[in-house]
Amino acid sequence: MTDNIINMQDNIINEHNKQEYPPMHTAEHLLNGEIARRYGCGRAFSAHIERKKSKLDYHMERALTPEEIKALEDYINGIVAEDVAVTEEFITQNEAIDRFDMSRLPEGASDTVRVVRIGDYDECLCAGTHVAHTAEIGTFRISSSRYQDGVQRLVFKLDK
Repeated sequence: MTDNIINMQDNIINEHNKQEYPPMHTAEHLLNGEIARRYGCGRAFSAHIERKKSKLDYHMERALTPEEIKALEDYINGIVAEDVAVTEEFITQNEAIDRFDMSRLPEGASDTVRVVRIGDYDECLCAGTHVAHTAEIGTFRISSSRYQDGVQRLVFKLDK
């Protein structure tokens, strides 16, 4: 086994380069998926996920309004309140091609990839750590936003 490959219960996938805080990382999945659906801008092109606060950057045509930001918070907190299961599935890259953007896979990635699914709300390729149920996330809050030069930045926090 090479240094950049790990075995997850006999499924060989690429090692993730850092351990995110599982509640924050799971909240990031929900926000990313919903913004991609609502605004058609794709998932964030830049992300910084930390325990205390995190940020996501999106290429967007315009700034999100305060009402849109509040609607995103309410949406995610609704999923948290539902206590939705977070599951994983292992598939081959060939099986993933028609379902996911493969451009972020590292060069030389293993043939097996992991799909993380949050109920019917989001699914994406990921090698990071997540909670088992959304109730473990806590209260989601977008603490600030900024729009500049076609980039919408959202900074968010979790309150337990």
